[in-house]
Amino acid sequence: MCWSRALVTGSVLLLVQLLCSEAVPISMDKTKVKEPEKQPEEPPASVDTGLHYDRYLREVIDFLEKDQHFREKLHNTDMEDIKQGKLAKELDFVSHHVRTKLDELKRQEVNRLRTLIKAKQDIEGGNDIALDHQALLKQFEYLNHMNPHTFEVDDLDRLIKSATKDLENYDKERHEEFKRYEMMKEHDRREHLKTLDEEERKKEEEHYEEMRKKHADHPKVNHPGSQNQLKEVWEEADGLDPEDFDPKTFFNLHDTNGDGFFDEQELEALFTKELEKIYDPTNEEDDMVEMEEERLRMREHVMNEVDSNKDRLVSLDEFLVATKKKEFLEPDSWETLEQNQAYTDEEMREFEEHLAQQEQDLNQKAVDLQKQRDELERQQEQLNAQKIELQQAVEHMERLKSQKVEPPPEVHVEGNAEPQGHQPAPQDTPQEHHEQQHQDLAQQGLPQTHQDLPPGHQEAAQGQHNLP
Repeated sequence: MCWSRALVTGSVLLLVQLLCSEAVPISMDKTKVKEPEKQPEEPPASVDTGLHYDRYLREVIDFLEKDQHFREKLHNTDMEDIKQGKLAKELDFVSHHVRTKLDELKRQEVNRLRTLIKAKQDIEGGNDIALDHQALLKQFEYLNHMNPHTFEVDDLDRLIKSATKDLENYDKERHEEFKRYEMMKEHDRREHLKTLDEEERKKEEEHYEEMRKKHADHPKVNHPGSQNQLKEVWEEADGLDPEDFDPKTFFNLHDTNGDGFFDEQELEALFTKELEKIYDPTNEEDDMVEMEEERLRMREHVMNEVDSNKDRLVSLDEFLVATKKKEFLEPDSWETLEQNQAYTDEEMREFEEHLAQQEQDLNQKAVDLQKQRDELERQQEQLNAQKIELQQAVEHMERLKSQKVEPPPEVHVEGNAEPQGHQPAPQDTPQEHHEQQHQDLAQQGLPQTHQDLPPGHQEAAQGQHNLP
């Protein structure tokens, strides 16, 4: 979370008031207040509500503000009726041009949401899964997803109620986030101490206590929104005599956008002097995240005390009423963050147990992933071994095939040149072969011709010789 960003300023119709309300006339003593130099008028800067649909919200407001009928109804409708949706019904009476533009804005917003849904699905790896946009658009309550084409009364009613609810929950969520920040900071400090030996740990603890006491040693902080606090701003920031403090003049000087209201940003700007008493960005002991939280605590406190209709804006009338209360004239002392620990000991214990469980779960996942990796590596080694065996078998079969099937290469001999390489043994002529057989038989003492056979065998041998 960006602690320095602008805070939310109100629900959707409250922002309409910011845009379309005229500044309240304020009586001023011109002998005591210097007239500022006239500069070209500029439209008020659009205030970021912090909502994910902020742009759509502001564009709807801008076009509704252009319709005269809607502007008049807005001024004559109280905040409770607005929240209950009575103003939304006036949408049926706005001009055709405005309705057409609102239809276009809604179609653009629906397409934006569909693109976000598709992008999220792609990131999560579901590229091939068919999307049910109608089902997924249900999570966006600020528009009617059943009708993605036209902006109707129900759309304005949803936008008002969603913005009001989301903005009301903002401070609660901020408190929880800051509490987690503080607990994590303390947890990290404790974990660091565990890594030190006894002597180093003692020094670290002494340094921590020294910084804590140094941070707490600051001038008295005025109660936010009190007469003393505003007079200090009047004197130091505005350069005016505190004895001449005038609430109306003060309101006019610090209503920077001239809309007749203090929004949350304008209120927070009033506390800068008080915060400078506690925090200095050059000091080791001062945490700037805590400074922003202190600023928001002050703004939230003043809103609770002064904003009587709970519209997250302070009108001139509300401001003047507050300046007459006892709390404004004789306020209690303001307890800063170091006097109000953001968490209890029980919450810290549960937080550390949760962190320990998360660490244990992560370690177990790491072990499981390592086992899976080892198993995959083992399977890969088996596959590699099988691949090598298969390659060797294929090579062996190829060698056998080349030895049994492939004929010897032919050699062409020219003239009386002797053939190169392997030469087959010379073959005997039939006559030479027959004579060689006779010599072999004579050496073995066996008959060499039919005539040498005993009587009776010569005819059998002759018959066999004549066989085909």
